[in-house]
Order: sequence, then C-alpha cells, then structure tokens
Amino acid sequence: MAGVRDAALLDAMLRITRHRGPDDSGTYLTAGTSLGNSAAIGNNRLKILDLSSAGHQPMSSPDGSVWVAYNGEIFNFTDLREELIADGWSFRSQSDTEILPLLYLKYGDGMVERLNGMFAFAIWDSKQQRLLVARDRMGVKPLYYAVVGQRLYFASEIKALLLTSELQAELDPAALSEFLSLLYVPNPGTMFRNILKLEPGSVLTWQNGEVSLDRYWDSSGQVPFLKANERDLAQECHKVLSDAVRRQLVSDVPVGFFLSGGLDSSTLLACAAELHRGPLRCYTIAFRKEHARMEQSSGDQSFAKLVASRLGADCQEILVDPDVTDFLPKVIWHIDDAIADHAAIATYLICREAKSSATVLLSGQGADELFGGYRVHLVGKISQKLRLLPPALREKLIPTLLGAISRNYPHTAPGTGLVLAACRFGSKVLKTAGLAPEDQYVCMRSYLDAGDLSNLLNPDVLSASRPPDFMIRKHFHSARTRNFIDQMLYVDQQTFLPDLNLAYTDKLSMAASIEARVPFLDNRVVDFMRQVPPEFKLHGYTQKYILRKAMKNALPKEVVSRRKAGFGLPVRSWLRNELREMVGDLLSEKRVRERGLFQHQTVAKMIQDNLSGTRDYTLQLWSLLTLELWQQAHIDQHSHSFVA
Repeated sequence: MAGVRDAALLDAMLRITRHRGPDDSGTYLTAGTSLGNSAAIGNNRLKILDLSSAGHQPMSSPDGSVWVAYNGEIFNFTDLREELIADGWSFRSQSDTEILPLLYLKYGDGMVERLNGMFAFAIWDSKQQRLLVARDRMGVKPLYYAVVGQRLYFASEIKALLLTSELQAELDPAALSEFLSLLYVPNPGTMFRNILKLEPGSVLTWQNGEVSLDRYWDSSGQVPFLKANERDLAQECHKVLSDAVRRQLVSDVPVGFFLSGGLDSSTLLACAAELHRGPLRCYTIAFRKEHARMEQSSGDQSFAKLVASRLGADCQEILVDPDVTDFLPKVIWHIDDAIADHAAIATYLICREAKSSATVLLSGQGADELFGGYRVHLVGKISQKLRLLPPALREKLIPTLLGAISRNYPHTAPGTGLVLAACRFGSKVLKTAGLAPEDQYVCMRSYLDAGDLSNLLNPDVLSASRPPDFMIRKHFHSARTRNFIDQMLYVDQQTFLPDLNLAYTDKLSMAASIEARVPFLDNRVVDFMRQVPPEFKLHGYTQKYILRKAMKNALPKEVVSRRKAGFGLPVRSWLRNELREMVGDLLSEKRVRERGLFQHQTVAKMIQDNLSGTRDYTLQLWSLLTLELWQQAHIDQHSHSFVA
C-alpha cells in the first residue's frame, strides 16, 4: 500500500513492494489541481479472500466518493457485512475490503473502533478532500510516513518512501543509541531521519496540506478484573483462543502454522485441530547438533514433531545451514528499518519454503506480551529473594562464580546452551537486584548500558542520540495506575512487540508473499487478558499460568510445562566459527573508521572478547553486523558519512 501525489512515483513505489501483493496491483489518482486537494493511492494485492477480480484495489464506495487502499485482514468482516446489509447496502464481492468505505460513510473516523483485525489502510474522501490513514490496535501491520512541507508520503515499507527525491536516505543519529541498546527503534521513530512509524492504534488525517494524529485505542488504563475461579477462567481462556483461531482460519487459500514446539505455537495448532477436519500444515526450523549446543532451544524440532504427531498435522522441517552470507543482505533489505534479531532469518526461511503449499501462516507472536512469558517478567520476584542474601555474596562471590562457569564451561558438554543462558541471566539479575522495579526492567531489556554506549559511540554521535530508555519510561508512566506485572506487559506491547517481533514477522513473511496472522492479538483475546488478574499470568514462578491451565488437556504435558521456545538460530556458534570471517570484514577497523559512528578499538575488543569467551557479545555484535548491512542496503547510495 502506498500513497503520494505523482503517478509515476506511485507506480515505482508499487513495483518495489510488489512482493507484498504479486497477484494484482492498482492505483487511484484524484483530479485535483492543487496540493491541498490532490491524492494518489495504490495497492499490491495478495489474494486471500475472494480470489476474483471483484476484490481489486483501490476499491470505492458505490457512489465513487470514498476510495480505500488496504493491507491486512478484518476478522469480524462477516458480522460487519451483515450490519451493512441490514442498512440496505449490497455487495459485489466476498472481500473484506468492501466493508471499509461503507463503514467510513456510516461512522466516519470512528469506523476503526469497530474493526477486529490486522490492518493498515488509507481512505480518500473526495467530498471532503481528506485522507484518513489508520493502523490496527496492536501494530500487526506496518505503516510508515513522511511529511515534506504540505506533502504526505506513506507506505507499508520504507523502501517505497525512499524513491521520492524529496526524501534522502539518512541515518538518524537520534535513534542510534536506542537501536544499539534495544536492538530496534521504538515507535514512532525509525533509523531513518524524517521517516516515522504510525503508532499502533492510531489514525493520521491529512487535509489542506495539514497532518494531525490521534490515538483511537490504548490499553494503559486499568479495567476491572474477572472474578471467576481458576477452572472457569482457564475454560474461558481456551474458548476465547479457539474463537480467535476460528476467525483467523477463514481463507480462500491454504493456511499453515509456524511451529516451534513451544507452548504458544502449539496452542494455535491444538485449537485449529479442534476446529478443522483433515491434516494441518506446519513448519519448523532445525539446525545441526554441533551448532545448537550453545543455544537454549536446541531441541525445538523434537518438540515440534511431538506436537504435530499428537495433533495429526503434517510437519515440514527446514534445516538451516550457517551459509547465510548470500541472503542475509536480502533479509535486511526487506526488513527496511534496523532490527537486530536473528529470528528474522528463520521466519524468512520458513515462509520461503512454505510458499509452495500455503499462502497464510498462523504465528504465536504476542503470547509472551499478553500472558507474561519473558524472563524479565520474573526478575522482580527473583530479586526479592536475592536481596535477602549478604551483599558480599550477592555482589561479588556469586557473580564471580557465574563468570568463571561462562568462560570455562566446555562447549561440547550436554546442555551447554542452557547453562550459559542461565549464567548470563543470573549475572544480569544480580547486577540489577538492588534497583527499583522500573529501572531493573530497563536494564534487563538493554544490551548496552550508558557506559557501554559511551565507550562504543564516537562523542559527536553520542551527543546526538536520544536516551535509549526514553520511550520505555514514557509508557511506564502511561500505565502507572496498573500493577507492575501489567505495566511491564503494557510496555512490551507498545515497544518490543510492534517494533521488533511484529515488524520482522510482517516484512519477512511478505517478502515471500505470505500473510502471517497472529491470533493471540485478536481483539477479544487482548481484551480478555486485560481482565485477567496478574496472579494468573505469573503464578509464583510459573509464567503464562492461565494459558498452561487452559491447554493442559489439549497438548502433551512436556509442551505445557516447557520453558519459552522460539525460532532463534545458533548465531553464538556461527559468529565464532562459520561467520567469523564475515564479522572481521564488515566490522574491520577500516570499515568502522569510514562509517564514523563507532570507536574502532571498542568494536575490536568486543569481537575478541566474544571469540575468547571472556564476555558474550553475541547480540551486540549481531546488531553491529545488522547496522553495517543496513547501511549498505539503504544508505550507501546516498552518502557514506554521518550527518550530525
């Protein structure tokens, strides 16, 4: 989806994002004579509902006064369609797109509050000569925009915006500390100067050359908790999830599932198995044992096979080799914004392989942010116990012991990945145990602290950067009336979820012309979990407690009790072995000096310490590697220099 004023530019924007919708393409341009009443919108269509030409976009209202270009799915479109039919409207297609201009005519901007779906769309009201751009509540679908004078440019991918001569591809130094510390740039910022994300749950309007923003949905406030007992709450949880999966299985093309063998993806498959006749398709990642030893989730494929076998699903195992040098630049080009998560590669590989048999894949993204599935959510409880220990033991002896284990534990030993992960986590918890809860959360979510950034960034770059915790603390403040568990989940939902997890999932699935759906983020699931008391999310030290209770009879007990598992790759092993030469080349002293962002001595020490095992810099080096490839993909054609 794209929007500009110039027809030739609009065509170019659609060509560069054709992977998002290779089945059809269309444009609509107004006949306005001035900037204030001219608009052009376009769409690349991936056919999911109504495969006929009746679903062509942009699509108009019957009188031609309202036009829409739309990316995503509206999962309650059947109910909304029946409401509109009762109002006297008739439909010419079976597409969910057709309800949007009619809802706008009925409700105006308030239409967005009636939508249960994942979407980014633009509506042009020719009578008011006004543009409405909207993004779904949780930010499942991306929407980027840039304002240049009275002009508004918007698109589903940044690479389309960069085609206009009015925008330069420049690194935004203000965002650099955020990216290096968090591995992503929190919304509304991006790594590009003058290009912004439309925040989740927001609408943007453009009229007479003026832009305004409004938040139509936000979950920062407290709602009354449900008072049901544990059994009833678990049953209701199962029902709400099953209903969400049922809504998101609706498709006129084949549907499949990401399957890690963890609780989240397995839950979706189990709910689908209760609703669906015939075998279900699922896809999982596998890698060789020698590469998996240093990772936490080395046995994902065995759990995935167990779940698939129990539920009668067809499971395709995709073996990943470390030779990623050929397609890693392509992955980063597709992601657009700077995001340093190697799980993006796994997502791309799964979608690339799945495309021959499925066009829609259901993903377990969002469960951790709703149910409390990240280790950071446990840190407060663990710290309460640690503070009972003598300071000398907590601050010196135990950290020294953990450091020694990390450096000397044999990498060929069984369970190496779990041992090393426990040491890394334990060391960080000990380091932050004396902090206030919010400060501790910030530290646990950060991969480089203020001292690290000061040593890494050149002084002029550091002085131009925003504090990396600025947006996190802003969201904590917004949710200050809620209990601390729900505060953490709210912050996750506003930052880490849309800006990292959902962002790479959308970009890498659409790179393969696959639609990724996320049933855990269905409106009714989100609304239900807001009402669940915190003790049913984190019960003692059991995370996702109510989800485990809800699925205990539907999944193997090994999966219900399993710790968090994802689609990560064995990058710790790769960076020290197969990708060692690539790291040395892309992060060489010569290259670092040319970029002018980092102090080359610090980068060299990080590489050496990581190779020797003195300190684990895996994710930090992956972020530096990602940033270099991002600059090659998006910046180098314009400039090699840092602009302060």
